[in-house]
Order: sequence, then C-alpha cells, then structure tokens
Amino acid sequence: MKNPWHALRPKGLPWPCSGFMAVMALVLAGCAMGPDYRRSSAAVPSQYKELQGWRPAVPQPIDANQPWWALYGNPQLDQLQRGAVVNNQTLRSWEAAWRQSEAALRQARAGLWPTLSGSGAVRRSGTMGHGNRLELPAGLDSQLGQSLDTSGFDTARNRTTYSTSLDALWDVDLWGRIRRTVESQAANAQASAADLAAAQLSIQAQLASAYFQLCAQDERIAILEQAAAAYERSLRITRNKYAVGVITSADVALAQTQLESTRAQAVNARISRAQLEHAIAVLTGQPPGDFTIARTALPQEVPVVPAGLPSALLERRPDIAAAERRMAAANAQIGIAQTAFFPDLTLSGSFGYSSSAADRLFKAASNVWAFGPQLAETLFDAGARSARLAQAKAFHEQTMADYRSTVLLAFQQVEDELASLRQLEEQTAIQGRALDAAREAERLETNQYLAGTVDYTSVVTAQQNALDNEQAMLTIQEARLVSSVALIQALGGSWQQPALAARTLPNYQTPVPPSGPAMPQPMPRQ
Repeated sequence: MKNPWHALRPKGLPWPCSGFMAVMALVLAGCAMGPDYRRSSAAVPSQYKELQGWRPAVPQPIDANQPWWALYGNPQLDQLQRGAVVNNQTLRSWEAAWRQSEAALRQARAGLWPTLSGSGAVRRSGTMGHGNRLELPAGLDSQLGQSLDTSGFDTARNRTTYSTSLDALWDVDLWGRIRRTVESQAANAQASAADLAAAQLSIQAQLASAYFQLCAQDERIAILEQAAAAYERSLRITRNKYAVGVITSADVALAQTQLESTRAQAVNARISRAQLEHAIAVLTGQPPGDFTIARTALPQEVPVVPAGLPSALLERRPDIAAAERRMAAANAQIGIAQTAFFPDLTLSGSFGYSSSAADRLFKAASNVWAFGPQLAETLFDAGARSARLAQAKAFHEQTMADYRSTVLLAFQQVEDELASLRQLEEQTAIQGRALDAAREAERLETNQYLAGTVDYTSVVTAQQNALDNEQAMLTIQEARLVSSVALIQALGGSWQQPALAARTLPNYQTPVPPSGPAMPQPMPRQ
C-alpha cells in the first residue's frame, strides 16, 4: 500500500526512511524502567477460628447473580435497596470519581501516540522608514487642511503573508515512562471501581441494618403498647380494690407508676423509630419529610451464610481489591520516577505552505517543511530526581502496609461477626427459656393477686420481669439480624472481583465495574 505521507512530500526531498526506521528500532527495543508488579503477600489463616464448634445445618450461599439481601426474603427491603442503588447521593459521588479515573486512564493512553495539530494564519507586517509622505485623494487634503505625515513608516515595504501548516509531535517512550503511567492509571481506575463497589456494599449494609432496627422498634412499640394496655387494666382493678378498702393507696400509686413508665418507654421507642425512618430516607436518596414506612414485623428467620475459606476473602472483598490495585499503581510510579534519570526523545515534524499571495499559497514553490528529533536530559537538579524516586519507593511501601492492614482488618471483621452470631444463637435459646419462665411467673402472681393471697408489689415485679425479658428477646433477635448483615458485608456481599490483574501493553483494557446488583451502572445526570 502506498504511503499516504508521500503525497505531501515535496519533490526532490529524500524521505528519511533510514533515520525513521532506526528510531522505531530504538522504540521497540526500549524497556520499561522500574520493577514489574508482583502482588505482595499477606498473612492468611488456614481457616476461621470462630467457625470451630459451629456448623450450620442448612447454610444459604450468596448468589453472585442475585442481590445478597434476597436471602432475607423481604420485598420491602428489596424495594428500598434498589432505590438506594439509583438515588443514593454518596454512591453518585463515588460513581463520578470512578468516571474521573477512567478519563484519566484514557488521557494517559493518549500519550502513547503522536499529537497532530493544524494551523492557518494571515499576517500583515512592515518595516520602519523616513521621509515618506502619504498623498491623500483630491479634496480630502483640503478638507483636512494639511497632508498626512507618514514619516517613520515605509509603506513600500509593508506586506501580507499567508501560511498554513500541519505539525506532528511524538514523545518517544524509550524508557517506559508513558507505559508505566498508563499502568499506574489503569490500576487506579480499577481501584476506583472497587471503591465504588465497597461504597455500595457499605450503603446496602447500612440500609439493611437500619431497616431491621426499625422493624425491631416497631415490635418494641407493639410490646410496650400491649403491656400498657394490660397495666391499664391492672390499674382499674387496683382502684376498684382500693375503693372497697381491700388495698392501700400505695398499691394504686405503684400501678399508676408502672403504667406511665411503660408509656414513656413507648414514646422513646417512637423517637428512635422516627430517626431510623429518616436515616433510611436519606440512604435511599429521598427527603425525610416525604418518606414513610408502614409498621413492619421483625423477621424471625436469620439466614446462615457460610464463611468459606479465608483465602477466598482476598478475592471477594472490594476494599481488599482496591488496596491491592493501589499497591500496583504505586509500584508503577517507581518506574516513572526512574525514567527521569534518562534523556527524553521527541520527534517533531511540520509540513505546510507560506506565500505573500493567497492564490499562490498551495503551489509547490510555497511549500515549507521541517523534521527532526530532539534529545533532552537534565544535567543538574540538586537531587530532586533522587528525592522523587525515594518518595515513590516509600509510597509503595506505604501501600503494601495498607494492603496488609486491610486484609487483617477483614479477617477480624469476619471473626467478630462469626463469634457474635454463634454466641447470639446460644443466647437466643437461653433467653427463650427465661422468657417462658417469666411469663409463667407473671401468670401465677396475677392469679394469686386476684385471689387475694399476694400483694400488688409481687404482681408488678413479675410483670416488669416479663416485659424486660420480652424486650431482651427482641434485642437479641435484632442483634442477630444486624450481625448477619455485618457478616455478609465482611465477606464481600455478592460482589465478584473482576479481572483486575495487570496485563502487558498494548492489550491493557479499561476496567469496567462488574454488572449486576453488586455494582451500579453509570447514574443518569440530573
């Protein structure tokens, strides 16, 4: 195929093929400075310690193709979660940050290619002279009363120049500075995608926890309202007994205190419920004043999620993936800093036309061109390059420490939630027996009081004990649900790590957040 550049080559000018091929040979032989990335090791246990002695009979795995909150089988929670993915403003911010990192990657890749620019100009110029007079048309001189003195300007030497040019500039990546920059930006973009997934998982976990806490407050309000109704009946019975002189006024005051105290607890529960509803509204991106959730019963079934192997956590947690990708980006920065010790090679070329007459601009005689390489090297910088290299190495060590710290924190969170769920399961059985005993004691004391064999103080004590145990049972169930959400978050939810491993150029592909419920699609701009 004919070289299209030959159509622009002026006649009689030999094409610098040998020099061009020599430069291309240098480019192809050029190596990328700096260490190639290798994933840092992290301490990984062989199994989770808190799984010992706890073997769930029917574990429910997290399906990567389904949202993790589907394990709870709650349609209202599903609706809230889907609204949060689209409308949560924090997620919009993280999604915009991810798009910024993708744009920075595209900008870095553009540096691998030459820059081509075009220009056109019309310029009027002249030279200074002496003793020249500009003759004016007849009649105009008499109207002005004098001729115009143009001394100081040589009108005969004024001229107009027309020019146009096509310029090319290529920063030859001999030492891999641009390639390492692309590698670093690609890793940063992948880290940003993982950050977006981590932020979404965090928002989803906050929403699920707030929803279960709101349901628990609804249950608590219902328990307190039922208790208040029962205490109101007891107060009427006590007043009737006092009216016939069976008991003293102290019993009436005690019954009144118990009723009002329970009503006060119900008011406090409503305050907490309202605050949780407002928090859920903000998480779903809605004004709290326009958002309501009807009273909902607290789910009684707590899904059991298998923890799997600890090594799988490194691939499932988006925050670990983000920390690992930042480590890769910092590693590439070392190579970028090392290239500053070597000369930069730039190829530039220009082809165009210049003429004093517009109709002769594109004639062969008006052709102008220029081509040549430029080599630049810093000879003295008082140690600035060495300082930048030391800074890049120290930053890489910092990202390694951050990565290992993130891994250790992830294992801690999983172990914490496994221990919490195991202990709460045991506590549920114990508290269930305590609640049954408290209810039976309340029934017996009430019957004895009605029979006149015990005083009212015994009834109040039994009723308060039963109410406290019922609320304790509710608190345990709430804690189990919240802990199960925290365990799912600690395990990475249903997020699946995409192929984040770095590839060699030029097959580096722009990282794309994984599709599905674990990662939002780019949000519509308002």
